[in-house]
Amino acid sequence: MPVMTTKIEGRGNGIKTVIPNMDEVAKALSRLPTYPTKFFGIELGAQTTMANDRYIVNGAHQADRLRELLDVFIEKFVLCPSCKNPETVLLVNEKKEEITRDCKACGAQTMLDMRHKLTTYILKNPPAGSTGKKGKKGSKGAADAGAPKKDKYAEAEELREAQLAGTNLPTIGGGTASPANGNGAAAEEDDDDVAKGFNNPAVANRKLTDDDWAVDTSAEAVAARMKNLAVNVDGFAGGLGDEDDDGEGAGDTKYTAFGAWIEENKEDATDAEIAAKAKEMEVWGKHKACIELGQKLWRDDLVKDVEKRVKILGVMTTNEKAQKSLLGGIEKYFGNDHPELIPQLPKILMALYQADVLEEEVITTWGTHVSKKYVDKETSKKVRKSAEPFLKWLEEADESDDDDEDDE
Repeated sequence: MPVMTTKIEGRGNGIKTVIPNMDEVAKALSRLPTYPTKFFGIELGAQTTMANDRYIVNGAHQADRLRELLDVFIEKFVLCPSCKNPETVLLVNEKKEEITRDCKACGAQTMLDMRHKLTTYILKNPPAGSTGKKGKKGSKGAADAGAPKKDKYAEAEELREAQLAGTNLPTIGGGTASPANGNGAAAEEDDDDVAKGFNNPAVANRKLTDDDWAVDTSAEAVAARMKNLAVNVDGFAGGLGDEDDDGEGAGDTKYTAFGAWIEENKEDATDAEIAAKAKEMEVWGKHKACIELGQKLWRDDLVKDVEKRVKILGVMTTNEKAQKSLLGGIEKYFGNDHPELIPQLPKILMALYQADVLEEEVITTWGTHVSKKYVDKETSKKVRKSAEPFLKWLEEADESDDDDEDDE
């Protein structure tokens, strides 16, 4: 089994732990990748997302902790209690609501602990060919009645291979799903298919229940979630979107008006009032609003301003596009409005980085790519030149981390 790897993404309430190689880990265990992922969520009390071959546990979780939980999962749901061999397959009896491990090494069949919450999920989402339903007289299963009886171990091996291959995986609401997905959920239509009215029966007939942990990623479901998503800033709650749905150059007037309001009220306005004004002007959750924040939010002491405004900055820069826009506004502030303050740029970048407003990759990419999107090219070069002390510090910190890992 490969060593399970993790990657922490996002920040604040949106922070999550991604498991990039969950497919490979699960395949080595002859289990669907949704099973260990769901197990992590149950044990950690966290929500999980399992769609489009991405396996995510909400919150920041260290790799060592998840590996410990994986060992527990293997002990409870993989290893044969009799011989401790991991080469087992799950047999699901939906009628009796029982799940047993069939060991192809010693032939023992042992029941799982049905008190664990994961067994409920497995019953609803059994692996391929695991239900073992026998055909009744006159039914489709009767066609095999005259066939030679297979050796028990051969049957177990075939079942294991089928589960590894992920063929004919059951959907959440019945039927079968595409093996390309490999996560027990029906394949979703892409945007073009939706636009053309393409209808996938496996998706259309699927029924989600409160116990299902798979996330519906259809365009309609995403739109509904975004509509209901709320961000609380000092008592203010408002929907936060990830994208600017204005066309190129459209709606610039409202952003200019928002920036003018920020500049006029930055001394006394609270974060909640800024958020409320952004909502009122229909720029809340739009990346272009971050340009105005980056250019108009600052007063005399920029580092203290970051400390004061870390909450509103954090909730309005939840994606890479918004962070780039904030840096664009900062370029305009130092490059065009206050070139005399440009020596302070490394300090404000450090403050924004340490406050988790800006991610390292975004800052590094910005620092190495001169652009004339927000200021002229020469000014852009000058701004990035002044940021070199901080960019060098970031690079050296990375090299130091790499050296520490090598020493270990």
